[in-house]
Amino acid sequence: MTRYISYRAILLPLAASLLITTGCKSKDAGNGAPPPTTVIEVPDMNLIKVDKPELFTLIVADKHDSATTFDATGSVLPDISREVPVISLANGRVVDLKVRLDDNVKKGQLMMKVQSPDITNGFNQYLKARNDEQLAAKAFARSQDLFDHGAISQAQLEQAEAAAKDSKADLTAAEEQLSTLGADKDHPSNIVPVYAPISGVIVTQNVTNSAAAGATLSGSPNAFTIADLSTVWILCDVYENQIPLLQLGQLARIRINAYPDKPLTGRISDIGPVLDPAIRTAKVRIEVPNPGFLKLGMFATATFTGNKTETHTALPATAVLHLHDRDWVFVPSGSGTFKRTPVKAGAMLDGNRQEILSGIAPGQQVVVNALSLEAAGSQ
Repeated sequence: MTRYISYRAILLPLAASLLITTGCKSKDAGNGAPPPTTVIEVPDMNLIKVDKPELFTLIVADKHDSATTFDATGSVLPDISREVPVISLANGRVVDLKVRLDDNVKKGQLMMKVQSPDITNGFNQYLKARNDEQLAAKAFARSQDLFDHGAISQAQLEQAEAAAKDSKADLTAAEEQLSTLGADKDHPSNIVPVYAPISGVIVTQNVTNSAAAGATLSGSPNAFTIADLSTVWILCDVYENQIPLLQLGQLARIRINAYPDKPLTGRISDIGPVLDPAIRTAKVRIEVPNPGFLKLGMFATATFTGNKTETHTALPATAVLHLHDRDWVFVPSGSGTFKRTPVKAGAMLDGNRQEILSGIAPGQQVVVNALSLEAAGSQ
């Protein structure tokens, strides 16, 4: 009993103390006031402060008038006027295939051999026509002799002459038929060789070994398509409002995504007459000589120079800092500080100057040597 009373005497004051403390906290938390805001100042990473700003020479940005330029994306395509089909006029079966897709071929190179019954039929007609021509020629010679001796009339002689000429025409047609099919009348064979008509790259293949060849059996006479890739097309999409800046024969600078360090120059050969109704662009075709590394389907960017001029800023090349795939200049900000300002650089100009398309206006002051200021600020 005494132990129980002593515990109770201790717990009651402790409980009262907890209630008072809890009540005070609840009252403070329920006043609706937000906790005080802590502001942490972060320094501007584009501000550089130096001890001796007079060491960094300033220059005033100049004006530069240049023609309007804009970019358009496109891809490399073959010049369709330089694509030539390889045709097998003889119907039959491919018995020997010498080339395949993507191969480079030379003009006159053997591409395949076709076993064709057309040659057999054509040679049969040729032999008959040759026999008929020989017989008709002998008959005409006899008629001429008989006419000279008064044995036949003029009309009979003329009939014999006409028959001889008809037989000669039939023989010529039979010879041409064999030649068209690719056969030699003096060395007849049912195997027809097919040769490359031009030099280039095989871009389409429609036959394989033991496959049918010829329009009658395969449905198409085209066995291959050879493209001469010495000159290719860059087909670009140009927006409607940019079309007036272009004209036929105008030059364009080409950058290939796969070879950005190998710029090319092409000439506009066609401006499409029809706009894409969805994106309001027209197809512009640029003819480009292929230096050897252009492949069909490559992505390209064409830079066009329009017939209007715009005023931009020009700075010494040393005033432009190329950092993290962006371009920057430093402008004075007072109290020995300089602010790093992003700009969009354009083309290089004469006198080791660079065109600035945006980010700074003519008349503003910039640091001449941006690299040295960047190095001083990083120390």
